[in-house]
Amino acid sequence: MSAAAPSFTQFNQTFPPRSGVFPLAGRSSTDESGQAHASFLDTIVGRHGGLSAVLSQVEIVAPTNATVLISGETGTGKELIARAIHELSPRHNRNVVKLNCAAIPAGLLESELFGHERGAFTGALMQKKGRFELADGGSLFLDEIGDIPLELQPKLLRAVQEQEFERLGSASTIHVNVRMIAATHRNLPEMIREGKFREDLFYRLNVFPIAIPALRERRRDIPQLVNYFVSKLSRQMGRQIKTIPPRTMEVLTNHPWKGNVRELANFIERAVILSQGEELQAPIAELKASCPHRATPPSTYEEAERTVIIDALKAASGKIAGEGGAAERLALKRTTLQNIMRRLNISREDYSRVPNSPSTFPLNRAAATSSGDA
Repeated sequence: MSAAAPSFTQFNQTFPPRSGVFPLAGRSSTDESGQAHASFLDTIVGRHGGLSAVLSQVEIVAPTNATVLISGETGTGKELIARAIHELSPRHNRNVVKLNCAAIPAGLLESELFGHERGAFTGALMQKKGRFELADGGSLFLDEIGDIPLELQPKLLRAVQEQEFERLGSASTIHVNVRMIAATHRNLPEMIREGKFREDLFYRLNVFPIAIPALRERRRDIPQLVNYFVSKLSRQMGRQIKTIPPRTMEVLTNHPWKGNVRELANFIERAVILSQGEELQAPIAELKASCPHRATPPSTYEEAERTVIIDALKAASGKIAGEGGAAERLALKRTTLQNIMRRLNISREDYSRVPNSPSTFPLNRAAATSSGDA
């Protein structure tokens, strides 16, 4: 970047739909009855790295009653995609019932799915409807479907395929009309080969598969997500953050984010908590410790880390400790920062010059002023 070029990226541009920036959750693109739900996809931040194709698939399958199997790493937003499918379907005025199969003990999962009668087992003091029955007429989202015990899978297959089942302790068959949406971060074909997942159940669930890309596969969306989370969390916490250092954004964009959007959101929340002024103070020097086995060469990270620290020292006019010092800006102890400086061979000559161009870029607060979450 030349000295004359601005050293920041602005987020106050206006983009047309499907080109990058979209209205945030809760903002409807129309006030006409029966059309407001169609704006749900516009609440999803980003359109790069295959996400646009995913949203196109959602628009195609949502109006049908087809079973959908969503796959993707933890934290990629599988539940959000499931919600979009329901909101764009003819069932959007009915319930969408959710169940995380990994969060329920195996012995209770059958009762959670299909319900039970009073006295069906010890502790069953009253009749209880299961998730299938509660979702009648609407949609049922089963997250982490790969964690369902093998012995329960035949009953689930029958419920999905025939839309009928019996409560525990009852011989009466209950018929329902449920749109099934399942999700998993596991490799189900591999589980089939290992005998841990039924092949017939997989084929019944995999009618319309949707694979969500990992965040590292759509890095161009990261600046938008950072901008969104900073704006949203700043409002919630009463912060007045207006700028994000460009080197901070660069490091965030290049980080692998193995926990995907969830990890990024949690990190930004911590950064907003640490930021007391108008500039985001993200503890980016600690990202290396949280991800010791990076996919990129160590030298690439060290170069970025060195640049971040030098930028912080320049912004602090060479001051290391104390109020407004580089250690405070990086949310590090003075001794920790000095140790990192020695390891990276950073001397006073490296940060004594003050840059001629701006060292921060403004935060687009307008993009996050509409209500709702992404």
